[in-house]
Amino acid sequence: MIWDELQTELDALQRDGLQRQRRILEVPCGPQARVDGQELTSFCSNDYLGLANDPLLVEAACAGARSWGVGSGASHLVSGHLLPHAQLEQKLAEFTGFPGALLFSTGYLANLAIVPALVDRHDAVFADRLNHASLIDAVQLSRAASQRYPHGDLATLERLLNNSTARRKLILTDAVFSMDGDLAPLPELLALAERFDAWLVVDDAHGFGVLGKQGRGSVSHFNLPITPRLIVMGTLGKAAGASGAFVAGAATVIEWLAQRARSYIFTTAASPLIACALAGSLQLIAVGEARRDHLWQLVAHLRDGLAATRWHLLPSPTAIQPVIIGDNHEAVRIASALYARGLWVPAIRPPTVPPGSARLRVSLTAGHSHDQVAKLVSALRDLA
Repeated sequence: MIWDELQTELDALQRDGLQRQRRILEVPCGPQARVDGQELTSFCSNDYLGLANDPLLVEAACAGARSWGVGSGASHLVSGHLLPHAQLEQKLAEFTGFPGALLFSTGYLANLAIVPALVDRHDAVFADRLNHASLIDAVQLSRAASQRYPHGDLATLERLLNNSTARRKLILTDAVFSMDGDLAPLPELLALAERFDAWLVVDDAHGFGVLGKQGRGSVSHFNLPITPRLIVMGTLGKAAGASGAFVAGAATVIEWLAQRARSYIFTTAASPLIACALAGSLQLIAVGEARRDHLWQLVAHLRDGLAATRWHLLPSPTAIQPVIIGDNHEAVRIASALYARGLWVPAIRPPTVPPGSARLRVSLTAGHSHDQVAKLVSALRDLA
């Protein structure tokens, strides 16, 4: 039977230490978690500024629901583009410094929108090998020629661009790589885009709200000029604390996406109460320097605490701190040992990361305390 094949493949995942398990979180998102009645300190969340359960945003969402209901009723291009959506798009454009912005229900949908709308089978995409899965899928949907360069390898990228005869060229990269925590060389990538008349599309999912002046993101962090060839996607379910995503770029690009991006045209608009909450979130991000300073102190605390151990930390300057284990089963074993001590740290395995590089992915947030990070450091030192 065809479904027996699925069970065989599921058994293989279990055998290879690759089967994932969903755990039910019994309290709101935050550093303190409860799963199956067990109290845990969570180092799993991308809620980098600790805004997901912030009282101001909760109240903004409630007020939004009272004023606008809970559903938009249609896609943006039919009748689902409500005033809170329009106001949020304007605020996002102003905050990031781009001429325009377009809202999406998720970051995945936003990435699936950009690439196929801009390039097709006559064109070429030049993508970092460690890009997020949504970017990989977007390239496949576009039918453009896919040219993947080794992670951060500018020399190879330059050679590929120079040898390309494609009609249109598009450089595609994460800004902060979600499993390694390192930064893309955005100034050099933009210089190559200028030189070879290419678009530079940047997924700033893990930079928006955390990096740059007032948390404006990786473009601000690198002080990049706002040019028509630069397009940025930012998610709103990580540092912004809610859900959704946006694309920021030149007015012509934003209008083109609104007219041609399938995952925008054929998706019901997100709840207006989320847009109301996110308007409040932008205010907190803008004045969130104390939160960001605390976050960077926690990063230094963790890295200093594990520096003299056998644990190998990747050179990440961000809230994402991967501890490389290597073997799949060993990564699961260490994660389970931490879990037994009340510390929830996910074990990340292939295909999310390359074979042989299974790891613990420690995500720090401004909601964590130094005592919580000290407990994690102590447990990892004991396990080492």
